[in-house]
Amino acid sequence: MAERSTCGFLGITVRTIQNWRSKGLRDKRKGSSHPSSRLALTPGEWDALFEAATCKRFADHTPEQIVATLAQENVYIASTSSMYRVLRRRNAMGHRSESRKPRATRESTEVIVTGPNQVWAWDITWLKTPVRGIFLYAYTVIDLFDRTIVGWCIETYESDELSMLLFARITRDMKVVPAIVMADNGHPMRGMTLAVFLDSLFINRSYSRPRCSNDNAFIESWHKTLKYSVGYPKRFENIEVARIWYADFVHWYNNSHQHSGLAYVTPMQARTGEAKKLFSERNKTILAARERNPLRWSTDKTRTYALPKVKTTYRPLKEEV
Repeated sequence: MAERSTCGFLGITVRTIQNWRSKGLRDKRKGSSHPSSRLALTPGEWDALFEAATCKRFADHTPEQIVATLAQENVYIASTSSMYRVLRRRNAMGHRSESRKPRATRESTEVIVTGPNQVWAWDITWLKTPVRGIFLYAYTVIDLFDRTIVGWCIETYESDELSMLLFARITRDMKVVPAIVMADNGHPMRGMTLAVFLDSLFINRSYSRPRCSNDNAFIESWHKTLKYSVGYPKRFENIEVARIWYADFVHWYNNSHQHSGLAYVTPMQARTGEAKKLFSERNKTILAARERNPLRWSTDKTRTYALPKVKTTYRPLKEEV
């Protein structure tokens, strides 16, 4: 009874006293003070973190990419959130491109992609020329598993015949046939010439719902990466210039771009299996950092790098149902 009266006077419950007896005297209640000053980064560590985030080497990298790259080089200064924090405090944060800030979208789950060349998605995007109203058309095919651009072409017009020739070239050169090809509802995607070719290879066709661009989100994400990159030309002088620039960009994207959807490895690293070694190095580095200073981690969990599961929605044609 005396203990209950004392707890009432102090404004705590009897359960709190029992927890303190069994787990120690650390006050874990919301709003209670914690000895965070001795856990925080030192001024020198803040400076090192800021210097790493703003150095010339990482001029075009996000904090996520910087932390991932340093971790695979056996260097760990602090977490990604700490890097964002120091950039905000020192007024070094800014949205550098013309795109809108990303918004979360609801993801459907019907097909889980477990390996390369299972599901491909493709689309056509318009490229501006110096002449108003005249465009070039970039056809691009992406593998959903590792986001590799498996094929592309740039033409002066859209047609299902050109689409068929692109898929014929890709399947011939790579000697593979995907199980599903996803696309939008335009005529080059649903035209008879392409449909007959895909059906002849027993490739299932899946089309987006009307006015639902998120149904083909992987290829739309590629278009955003393409057109909002720092070096993207606003206009292409001619088709030869466009093809040369596009080839260079696809090579950079496949082999050098640390993709956020792939835990910050490149598409080719994910495709060839090299990503597993890089993830192992990063995870070992972070675990070693936690062992050196465990008090900076509020929980027993540490970040683990691994390829995420790829989920998409397969919508068969009406005649297939």
